[in-house]
Amino acid sequence: MSSETPPRPGTGAEEEPRLAAWRRRTDWPLTALAGLFLACYAVQVLYVSASEGTRAALEAVIWVTWSLFAVDYVTRFTLARRKLAFVLGHPFDLAIVVLPMLRQLRVLRMVAAVTLLNRLLIHSLRQRVALYASGATLLLGLSASLAVLDAERYAPDATITDFPNALWWTLTTITTVGYGDRYPVTSEGRLVAATLMIGGIALLGVVTGLVASWFVRTLSGAEETAEARTVAAVAELRAELAGLRQQLADLTPEQRAALGTGTTGDGREDRASSP
Repeated sequence: MSSETPPRPGTGAEEEPRLAAWRRRTDWPLTALAGLFLACYAVQVLYVSASEGTRAALEAVIWVTWSLFAVDYVTRFTLARRKLAFVLGHPFDLAIVVLPMLRQLRVLRMVAAVTLLNRLLIHSLRQRVALYASGATLLLGLSASLAVLDAERYAPDATITDFPNALWWTLTTITTVGYGDRYPVTSEGRLVAATLMIGGIALLGVVTGLVASWFVRTLSGAEETAEARTVAAVAELRAELAGLRQQLADLTPEQRAALGTGTTGDGREDRASSP
């Protein structure tokens, strides 16, 4: 029997052992890179008074992270035996590589963080879905806030000009409330908004499913508990009835006759049983 940890379903590693080995070596480093990218992008967007040297250093780090993600994708593509199946099975990884030129879409790289965490943490299916929902919501919300602020801040007639407004817009958009007090006016901002709307609908569906599953599981547990108590009570009654039947079966004919005529074993009338 092999001591190697079996691959998880859905990763594609069942038929691609070389890809599985590569993932095991790169999962944690790529997760750290995704976190480093988000930190640098956040500083780049929020720290507007940074010096030219600082901004150049942040931009260099961001491009280095993109380069490493690109190297990872090309390496996995090379290792994959079924090239087309690999490309079709990893659309977000491809988007991370081919869409770095549009500054606001750089946040798509954060999708890799959720995927990597899902592979790194061992949970049941329900826990993994909860991890996806919570992690994707936080990352999507933060990334969208940074991206829309980056796109809108200096645009004419912009309504999203600081980070609190960007967070408020993200909250109302991802929950499909849409007050309309804050909205993007640039093409890049609207592209971010469209991505957030689609992602928000998907996440709301997942969250709704989780809540419904919790209610069903809770009610099912209560019903199972009540049913178990009923079954136990019925079993106890059956045991008592079986005991009574055994006692009756053990009676002598005289004792049975006495029970039938209402007399005691010595032939005297049972006065206690009379009205």
